[in-house]
Amino acid sequence: MTDAAPARCADLLGQGTVEAALVPIIEYQRIPDVQIVPGVCVGSHSAVRSVVLVSRYDDLSKIRTVALDACSRTSQVLIKIIFREFVGIEPKWTTCDPEIQTMLQTNDAALIIGDPAMKVSMPGIHVFDLATLWHRFTGTGFVFAMWMVRAGAVDAVSDVDFAGARDEGLRHIEEIVAAYGEEMPLPAAEIWKYLTENITFHLDETLELGMRFYFELAVKHGLTNDNKPLHFLQK
Repeated sequence: MTDAAPARCADLLGQGTVEAALVPIIEYQRIPDVQIVPGVCVGSHSAVRSVVLVSRYDDLSKIRTVALDACSRTSQVLIKIIFREFVGIEPKWTTCDPEIQTMLQTNDAALIIGDPAMKVSMPGIHVFDLATLWHRFTGTGFVFAMWMVRAGAVDAVSDVDFAGARDEGLRHIEEIVAAYGEEMPLPAAEIWKYLTENITFHLDETLELGMRFYFELAVKHGLTNDNKPLHFLQK
């Protein structure tokens, strides 16, 4: 077992180093011969808070240059879809380390994910939540990551109760909030809301619909080469 960022987990799964991993959802279209664990995800029905576009402009149509967080995969594709499909413009894209002030020195906007996205507080800067934008344009929720299993390792993970592990974690939210609060300068109430309201760990119909539409648009706009049918792990 290893504890790594989702992008790194995707690399390990693609290399065959691990048999299962929680990875950015776009990697389902990039890693061959993987199956999705059903029912368990990291998604949001409206505002996710931890995936945002920050800009000096309050109107997306005014944005001409965007700096992309180098740690992002699913979200890089998502923001490009939003601009191409729904805003109708194509900014210039630059990928760099996630340092907001540096990113905004030479760009109109910056894509930020993870803890830094939740701590954005700068005068004159507008924050666009990507899950909120997606819901506004599509009416669906958005899936950011799911557990995936290499096809040849299905038997090896047959005894792993992914949903049970999720539920066990949700039963210990108070302990998680307390531990996380020591690492992140946010009030406990905000962390609690993030884990219980902003994020959902259950894949429902609207989230699956949003995921399917996301994959369709990724192919349409040349951001992936294929739109594989969803292949869920059967036990």
